[in-house]
Amino acid sequence: MQFTLKYKSINEKRELPNDNYTIKDLLNELELSAQNVVSKQNGELVIEDTVIENDDEIQIVQIIYGG
Repeated sequence: MQFTLKYKSINEKRELPNDNYTIKDLLNELELSAQNVVSKQNGELVIEDTVIENDDEIQIVQIIYGG
């Protein structure tokens, strides 16, 4: 079972380590904070507790602050 990860220049297939692998697990693995990024699963905004399923496309978008 695998999913596609898109983040900055990353566009790769990754194996799902377990059946309950969440967005939060992925962010921790990538050393990213949910305060600085927005996550999308198959084009829809999702929360950290969302479980990643087989063949999902996960896109992580950096939040840009400014004034």
